[in-house]
This record gives sequence, structure tokens and C-alpha cells, in this order.
Amino acid sequence: MTHIPINLASKLGTFHEHYKPRTVGQFNGHDLMLVKARGPFNWHVHEDTDDFFLVLSGRLRILLRDGEVSLGPGELYVVPRGVEHCPVADEEAHILLIEPQGTPNTGDPATAAARVLI
Repeated sequence: MTHIPINLASKLGTFHEHYKPRTVGQFNGHDLMLVKARGPFNWHVHEDTDDFFLVLSGRLRILLRDGEVSLGPGELYVVPRGVEHCPVADEEAHILLIEPQGTPNTGDPATAAARVLI
């Protein structure tokens, strides 16, 4: 077994698309994913799992039906399962997501981005 750390900045440099998460590792049945965000995503809900967001750079707003959460670098927020939300980045933001393996990023497998391991 090799012991190589994951360099998040290097991994982020391998893609440019927005809202197309890239899986960089696994942890106890969860995918560790990086995503570049810019503009609004779509309103969606995850009925069976919470949604974890950790901002690495930039700013991210998570719109909720009853308000919003604003995050900067080093801040995280967990959207509870069943809560409709819409991530918005007014300028490009880099985010670490942790989700159970196979969780569709839109909450719907029919519209979800395919998992890409980098």
C-alpha cells in the first residue's frame, strides 16, 4: 500500500467545469468530492442523506426556503436531509463535499452528474 496525501489544489487544477463534482477519495462508505461552483445550481432535496459543504476558497450561499447560509473559506454547513436548498456562488468557489457513495448531486439519479474519480 502506498501512502500518498491528496493535494486538493492539484486535483482542482485538473478540471474547469462548474457543478460537476470529482471524487478524490473514499471514507467509510462516503465519497470525498471536489466541486467548482459558479452561479446558481438548482433547487433540490436529498431525502435520505444530509448534504455537507466545506468552502475551500471563494464564497458560497446556500439558499433555503426560509433563509440562507453564507459561507467563506474554512466554513462548513450541513443541510439536513429533506431540506430543499440551492447553492449559489456569485464568483467561482471551490468546495469539498462529503456524501454517501452513490448520492445523486441533484437529489435525482435521472439528472445527477456522473461520478468521476480523479
